[in-house]
Amino acid sequence: MLIGEYIHTLDEKKRVSLPVKFRKEVGKKIIITAGLDNCLWIFTLAQWKKISDKLSDFSMLQADNRSFNRYMFGSATEVEVDTIGRILLPEFLVTRANLKNKIAVVGLQNRIEIWNEDVWKDIKTIIEKQADQLAEKLGQAGAL
Repeated sequence: MLIGEYIHTLDEKKRVSLPVKFRKEVGKKIIITAGLDNCLWIFTLAQWKKISDKLSDFSMLQADNRSFNRYMFGSATEVEVDTIGRILLPEFLVTRANLKNKIAVVGLQNRIEIWNEDVWKDIKTIIEKQADQLAEKLGQAGAL
């Protein structure tokens, strides 16, 4: 399971080291794509296949489905994890997520999110203030 928060450095070549705990779970190849809320999403190949299969089941005749598929698949790229656990982030995704020198690498069970560190701090502060309300909504929906 991918969990935890790590602050790492994005080097001048746009490489970042994955946390050691994540390396065992993700394997040698991963998929990186634009995420929501201005971050990047990283998926294992197996998880990407599941997501891909689900999204392909939706009708391409509906504009929202086409648009979201363009967003997810159009920005997706397969990346290799090198022998010391680094990945090379494509320039267009670095720009899209406004990644700078320090980035947050966050494990969220079945995916990894990569954030600009300052944006992550702001998002995390907002979420922490809303945690009780979010838990209440999830409880009402039967999630917990």
